[in-house]
Amino acid sequence: MKRWYKYIRPYLAYFIIGPVCMIVEVLGEIVMPKLLACIIDYGAQGGAKPPFIEWFYQLFGADAPFILAIMAGMILTAVLMMLGGIGGAYFGAKAAVNFAADLREDVYGKVQQFSFSNIDKFSTGSLVTRLTNDVTQLQNFINMMLRMALRAPGMLIGALIMAVVLNPSLTLVLCVALPLLLLTISFFIMKGFPRFSKMQEKIDHLNSTVQENITNVRVVKSFVREDREREKFRAANGKLKSAGMNAMMIIILMSPAMTFFMNATTIAVLWFGGNMVVDGGMSTGDLTAFVTYITQILMSLMMLTMVFMMFSRAMASARRIAEVLDEPIDIADDHVEDRSLTIRQGKVEFRNVSFRYYKNSEREVLDHINLTIEPGSITGILGSTGSGKTSLVSMIPRLYDCDEGEVLVDGVNVKDYTLFHLREGVGMVLQKNVLFSGTIEENLRWGNPDASEEEIQHMAALAQADKFVNTFTDGYQTDLEQGGTNVSGGQKQRLCIARALLKKPKILILDDSTSAVDTATETMIRKSLREDLSDSTKIIIAQRISSVIEADQIVVMDEGCITGIGTHEELLASNQTYQEIYYSQMDKKEA
Repeated sequence: MKRWYKYIRPYLAYFIIGPVCMIVEVLGEIVMPKLLACIIDYGAQGGAKPPFIEWFYQLFGADAPFILAIMAGMILTAVLMMLGGIGGAYFGAKAAVNFAADLREDVYGKVQQFSFSNIDKFSTGSLVTRLTNDVTQLQNFINMMLRMALRAPGMLIGALIMAVVLNPSLTLVLCVALPLLLLTISFFIMKGFPRFSKMQEKIDHLNSTVQENITNVRVVKSFVREDREREKFRAANGKLKSAGMNAMMIIILMSPAMTFFMNATTIAVLWFGGNMVVDGGMSTGDLTAFVTYITQILMSLMMLTMVFMMFSRAMASARRIAEVLDEPIDIADDHVEDRSLTIRQGKVEFRNVSFRYYKNSEREVLDHINLTIEPGSITGILGSTGSGKTSLVSMIPRLYDCDEGEVLVDGVNVKDYTLFHLREGVGMVLQKNVLFSGTIEENLRWGNPDASEEEIQHMAALAQADKFVNTFTDGYQTDLEQGGTNVSGGQKQRLCIARALLKKPKILILDDSTSAVDTATETMIRKSLREDLSDSTKIIIAQRISSVIEADQIVVMDEGCITGIGTHEELLASNQTYQEIYYSQMDKKEA
């Protein structure tokens, strides 16, 4: 409860006022049947009036119609009930919405703190479901709880007291009905909880399927795999439908079961109470009021049952949200002592670095890497797919942490920088180029929100992006679709390079980020990097030797190990792996 109280405390007034308003409505519902009984017994039938009725009669005057006086009381009660109901609904909704908004913000903030390895534990679809559907389930439960938590017990207790006051012997009917009803409620709750948990898992799977399909829709269409994707969606949707029906069956069966108990109890009360009325042991008005109170008792139990059912579903969602909030952040900077430390030169050192993505795996992705990259230099990294190139450079901005050894920048372990200052000093263009919905200028400003238009255009020119941007009608104000799907792969790469350059990083990492541009454009980009970013350390991962042939040093990797370090001429003379790559590419060119 301590976890959730954090989101209740700022809105505690709403959490208190809402239920209090509902109590006003409950008091009205308790009073109403008795007022109706007074009309039947002392107004319509003209029976002898007890002292409090005589006082009420005299209050309105000796000639005032008694029924109209009671009706006025009923109207006043109804108005108070309406105000109480509106107030309870308003403050309940306000409390629930604010609770959900703050919780959703915290969950989103926690996801933003996740390292890559943290994110790997949750699918994207699952995180989306937890941020939306699961939080909504908690919001709905809190809204219902605030409206029902005091209303249902209040009605139950109040109606029970009034029923006992009216006729203690007739309330014995409840002694039989209530235990059976409580057993039935317990059965439905025990059956409902695991079914709702399973339904949330199927929502996860469906969201993941939909997101994957929509994100990669161009690949799906290019391979004409729409039928397969429809079948995949149909299967996920079918599993959700099945899980949803299993969960809904609990509610479907619960409603008629509760109605059966309510009707059976009402029939029993009418049978025994009717005989009492015939024998003169009970008035008609009291029997009418007693039936209403019995109905209220059973209705309050039904409301409590619905609260418990929503509670079981909300607890399943709360557990899933707690999994995100409780996920330990494996890459943090809480321990950093000098929080003002920044990257000044850009020298990078790998000292005996080893790394596994799966910690129980026998094979290491990086195996005892030792490498020094001098500030301001250009370092090329070559190697076959899966040789560990991207994993290696991911250690520099701490997208992952090494399992053994250490990574140093300017002679300082990367773990001794704050994540902000470390990543602020590193510009990285990933293999998968990602642009966001918005204008080209807004995307480039990710590198520097305060950049002037001249700086933006200059960096775009260095990345060879200005030429195609200027061909667009709106230039830098051209709107990009989500993911930048309305520009080509090469254009996307150049925009991502320009965005990284705007950071003016001391270390620039290009992870195969010119693979989609022609060799002439790539040559111009390399020239710009060498001449205009001479103070920055450049690390270029490439598949083409031509991309790194002019580098100050080239690192050759194979199966997580460094097999050679040197210039193009040195490696061509001495390194077999480099020779194989070089001659295979030269042969293709000649062919």
